[in-house]
Amino acid sequence: MEKKIAIIGAGALGGHVGAYLTRDGRDVTLIDPWPEHVEHMRTHGLTLEGQTEAECFNTQVNAMHITELQCVANGRPFDFAFVAMKSYDTVWATEMIRQYLAPDGFCVSLQNGINEERMAGVIGWGKTIGCIASTIAVELTKPGHIRRNVKLGGERHTIFRLGEVHGRVTARAREIADMLACVDSSKATDNLWGERWSKLVVNCMRNPVAAATGRGGNANDRDDHTRFLAIRLAGEAIEVGMAHGFQLENVYGIAPEDLLAATIGDAAALKRCEEKLFENMKHRSDKQRPSMGQDIAKGRRTEIDFINGLVVEKAKEMGLSVPTNEGIVEAVKTVERGDAPPSPDRVANI
Repeated sequence: MEKKIAIIGAGALGGHVGAYLTRDGRDVTLIDPWPEHVEHMRTHGLTLEGQTEAECFNTQVNAMHITELQCVANGRPFDFAFVAMKSYDTVWATEMIRQYLAPDGFCVSLQNGINEERMAGVIGWGKTIGCIASTIAVELTKPGHIRRNVKLGGERHTIFRLGEVHGRVTARAREIADMLACVDSSKATDNLWGERWSKLVVNCMRNPVAAATGRGGNANDRDDHTRFLAIRLAGEAIEVGMAHGFQLENVYGIAPEDLLAATIGDAAALKRCEEKLFENMKHRSDKQRPSMGQDIAKGRRTEIDFINGLVVEKAKEMGLSVPTNEGIVEAVKTVERGDAPPSPDRVANI
């Protein structure tokens, strides 16, 4: 029998994945808190826009508002659920869907940040799987419309990495990885925590800089100050991750050792980092804005406490100093509170 899948949070990432899975013939229900978005999906379907013609399509989807989820109790439960909400919504979203899962059902964290522990606190470690979505750059531009601003990863870069918290590759992890292959390149990993921290480093260097400056990724990489700021943010986060014993993967295609060395004056390492950043610019649109930059533009709460704020928290546990991450947290919060507008001036002294 076809697996019955829920996606809690049909925003940019959840909606993007849900549209592809639906088109691939999967039994998917998209559950979202934004009424206009849900109604548009019901009436007009979900429209995806990408960098190639094959990525641009519209598909009818099964969408419901979170207030309607209780109706599921009258039917077959979900075999598993992707949780694609903001980090600060993880606990309540997991608790909400927990009641509508099959006895052997489980949840998959399809989110930024490291939310598996929060999820496991609700549903248990055995029912928790992590899914990293690396370099996908999607944006919900209006109800029922999602735009992807980077090229497909394909053989060049693996987008989805499914991992169990215990580190062993299981049949269910492989099964979900195979499902996600209809969206983009996908694999099951035996290094969930290393993959998670590596993605966190990417988020640390991309998201807050966009949020504080009000600029997209390419604009910030063209600027000498914000480009090196991103490298310093990454270097600090890498030091903390290594101190905690994580087996780090390449970060944005850059060796973690190079990012760390670049922050302490290694000119050759800095050159390699910058060359890779410039190369990455070729694979994304100038319209691309990291998700935290999108949040600021839309007046929404950011995930700064769960990204750079987590680095600061974990650094304290190891007695490490991360002044650049501390500085960017305050810069983003200044903008988020409305004390100052987003501008390159917000990060000039970090």
